[in-house]
Amino acid sequence: MTGSLLAVSDLHVSYEENRRVVDGLLPASDGDWLIVAGDVADQFADVERTLRLLRSRFASVIWVPGNHELWTVPADPVQLRGVARYQELVRMCRDNGVVTPEDDFPVWPGVGGPVTIVPLFQLYDYSFRAPGTTTKEESLAKAYASGVVCRDELLLHPDPHPDRESWCWARLAETEQRLAALDPAARTVLVSHWPLVRQPTEVMWYPEFAQWCGTERTADWHVRFNAAVAVYGHLHIPRTTHYDGVRFEEVSLGYPREWGRHGTDPKPIRRILD
Repeated sequence: MTGSLLAVSDLHVSYEENRRVVDGLLPASDGDWLIVAGDVADQFADVERTLRLLRSRFASVIWVPGNHELWTVPADPVQLRGVARYQELVRMCRDNGVVTPEDDFPVWPGVGGPVTIVPLFQLYDYSFRAPGTTTKEESLAKAYASGVVCRDELLLHPDPHPDRESWCWARLAETEQRLAALDPAARTVLVSHWPLVRQPTEVMWYPEFAQWCGTERTADWHVRFNAAVAVYGHLHIPRTTHYDGVRFEEVSLGYPREWGRHGTDPKPIRRILD
């Protein structure tokens, strides 16, 4: 097979400018696979339209949810919440031939030998706390006082879990069990919406926002589970970094006001492996 393993995230097609960018995304070859690391859109129908379009163009599409897909916004005809919403997104993806965190892990047969692609859905648990705080309550209070609060607090419901951190911990337990079943020698590409480690959040303009960006409980996953690359989005700070010798790729497009600073013709897709 010829082609590349590619990745993008944070398409936010609710913005017309972003929708035009996404409508122009094309593979370079018939063998290209595309990772979509969350935040496709805020409303269910827009997520489905976009993933169906991308699946019609790329040989394979692998999706993980971001916080925006999990929102229940008042204008969305699909008013499912929490786990039920996620399950409906998974059903929709399967109907359109898109791989999800609930499916068998696909294997990329690229240069250097096969690599197992692991789509993750882990959420966050407020353990990336605001500077100078030691509890979730203190961290949230500091965020509210500064006016830097994620809309998840209004729109991302954890039903039937009592709170988002409980849902996060349930996801972590289930996911670790699947990861532990992998061949320890197998190389992986770990794909998540939220970064697995805290370090990428240290360059954000508003450090209070980090508490909605991940969990300390995944800090060693890239080492424990033999990652060749870790792919993530959410921060809207596309770049390449390395932690413990592992390459991390932040692959977001972001909002028009962000990518527009660098020109009007963004090229958001990033090559992960050949």
